[in-house]
This record gives sequence, C-alpha cells and structure tokens, in this order.
Amino acid sequence: MKFVKTLIGVALLAGALSSGAQAPAKDLTIGLVLSMSGPFADYGKQIKHGVDLYVAEHGDTVAGRKIKLLVKDDTGIAPAVARRLAQEFLVNDKVDILAGFDLTPNAFSAAPVATQGKVPMVVMNAATSSVTEKSPNIVRTSMTLPQNTAPMARWAWDNGIKSVYTLVADYGPGHDSETQFQKSFKALGGKIAGEVRTPVDTADYAAYLARIRDAKPDAVFFFVPPGSSSVALLKGFKERGLDKAGIRELATGDLTDENELEALGDAAVGVISSFHYSDAHDSPENKRFVAAYRKAFPKDRPNFMAVGGYDGMHLIYQALEKTKGDASADAFIAAAKGLKWISPRGPVEIDPQTRDIVQNIYIRKTERVNGVLQNTEFDTHKAVKDPGKAGG
Repeated sequence: MKFVKTLIGVALLAGALSSGAQAPAKDLTIGLVLSMSGPFADYGKQIKHGVDLYVAEHGDTVAGRKIKLLVKDDTGIAPAVARRLAQEFLVNDKVDILAGFDLTPNAFSAAPVATQGKVPMVVMNAATSSVTEKSPNIVRTSMTLPQNTAPMARWAWDNGIKSVYTLVADYGPGHDSETQFQKSFKALGGKIAGEVRTPVDTADYAAYLARIRDAKPDAVFFFVPPGSSSVALLKGFKERGLDKAGIRELATGDLTDENELEALGDAAVGVISSFHYSDAHDSPENKRFVAAYRKAFPKDRPNFMAVGGYDGMHLIYQALEKTKGDASADAFIAAAKGLKWISPRGPVEIDPQTRDIVQNIYIRKTERVNGVLQNTEFDTHKAVKDPGKAGG
C-alpha cells in the first residue's frame, strides 16, 4: 500500500512539473524612454508610431511571450531625467528591455543603467557615433551622423564643389557630422572655408549666414535638428540671398525631415542631402509601410524616426525568436549581432563588431512632385558602415 502511495505521489509530482512547464510564459515588458513633450515631442511621437505600427502588424506575442509596452517622457534634452526614468523602469516596473532614446545626451546617461541592470537597450534614434560604445548591452536601429555624412562629402567633391563652410548644432550629433564631413572632404582635396557651431535651439541664424555669405564658399554643409531651427535656417538662407550668390545647400537628411517639409515650404527646394530614409523610397516594403502608416496615423508623414521605431521592434522580435524568448542581455545581444532584414529603408544588418546598423545611404534632392515636397533619391551608397568606428 505504501508503495502504491509513493507511485501516486511521483505521478502527481510529474504531472505538476509537466503542467508548470506548459504554463504561459511571463509577459515581456519593454520600457520606452522618449521625448513625448517639449520641443522634441515630435521625435517621441514618431518613434512610438513606428513601434505601435509594427506591433499592430505582427501581433503582441513573440516566442510565446506577450509584449507589454510602457512609455516614460524624458521631456527633451534632459540627461538626468532620462537616467532616472531608466532606473525607474528597472527598479519599479521590472522591464526586460529598455528602448527608444531619441536624443544622444539621454542615451548617454541611460547607458550605465542598462549595463548595471544587465538588460538590453535598443536605441531607435540617438545618432552620435559613440552611443553603442557606452554599454555592451546597446544595439542601434537608426543611424549615425558620420554614416550619413561621409557620402555627402564624396558627392560634393565628385560634383565640382571645392570649398564648403560648415554650420552645425553644438551638441554630439552636430560635432560628429562636422568632424566627419571635414575629414572626408579634406581627404578628397576639398577646402573648409569656415566653420561655426550654433546653440541647439537657435531661432535666428542671420549673423551666421552673413559670415557664410562673406566667405563665398561653393557650398555650405548644415546639420541642425529638425524642427523650428531647421525652418529658421533654410528660410533665412533664401531670405538673405545666399542661393542667389551661388552657394549650394548640403546637409544630412535630418534638415529636410518629412514631417517638417510643409513648414519649410519652398525654402527646402533644391537642398541636396544624404540620408538612410525617405518616404519616397521606391521599394515594395516602403510602399506597404507608408500606406499602413498613413492609414494608422493620417495626420502625420512617416519619417526616419518612425522607421527607427519600426525596425527597433523588428530587431526585438527577431532576436527573441532566436533566443526562444530569453531577453537577458547576453543572450539578446548575441542574437542581435548579424541580424539582417529588408526594412522600409532597404537592406539592413546589425554589425556584429559594433552593434550598429549597416545600411544604404541615399543622395536626395528636395523637390516638388505633383505639388508635394519630397526627398527624391537619385544616388545610392550601398551597405555603409559607421565610419566613426570603421576609421573612415
């Protein structure tokens, strides 16, 4: 009798273990740190739109784990706030993955939290080259400024531009773009006619534009964040007649961001830019993305930040499929390295060495097509790595 009871106990235990093994996996929580208010609120909105669209299209469950999204507002360039929010996500909300990070200073400040908390951190925009070097747990799905800038320097030289004046916003991405443009352009034989760094929130560029006009360069290379600054800069350029003086406008594509084109108006026409995404990119994947985005968010145009959020979620889903739902930093980052897919922007890959994105960079011209301003791609630099890390 005792033997029978023992067998029954073993059977019950085995059944319990079997039942436990088949229990639903714990929800997977992603904590998004984004600028949802303040002067950069459009950044956070666009990234969140991209995230939401991907989840709507691909479902809210991956590798048996239900995805739960939480959002905290860092209010703009606020490193201390971003760091505190990342800590709150780990300590209070027990998130499995940190993500978002539209601004470089905020990504820098949160990076140690990802390292100490041993969680992955998926950067969906912040574009200073060194962001991925701030933590071994960071992987980026957006871009770097050097990656977008080096092809612009090459195009300028190949198209007869011999002297360029650089004007950039005085923070990490601006410094990166200035350094890379000058390095690449001078290596080709070009001359830097002058340089200036302006406050990030500059509203009046008159004095700077006067200096550029007096220097009489063949072109000016701009980097300022999209928004009120880019509107003031491009409108000031035309109002002060720099275009009539024969000075050409070169920039990274942030300057003519799709969501700012209406505000820029004809001041944007003729700008030559280099960038990894345009909503006019001609591919089946992008046409589907743009159509779905416009249906979901009819008041907005999809831009590079929306694609950064969309692809950020693609990376998260694909990495989790590989790890069978394991979101621990070591497993997740190992799975993310070398991932390849076709994005709305074109073919992309995560560099196994740098954990940064490898992608095509397109040379574009801003023009009106059927009455609508768009960034029309006319040249492609394929599979560009970040030259800030590749020694380029």
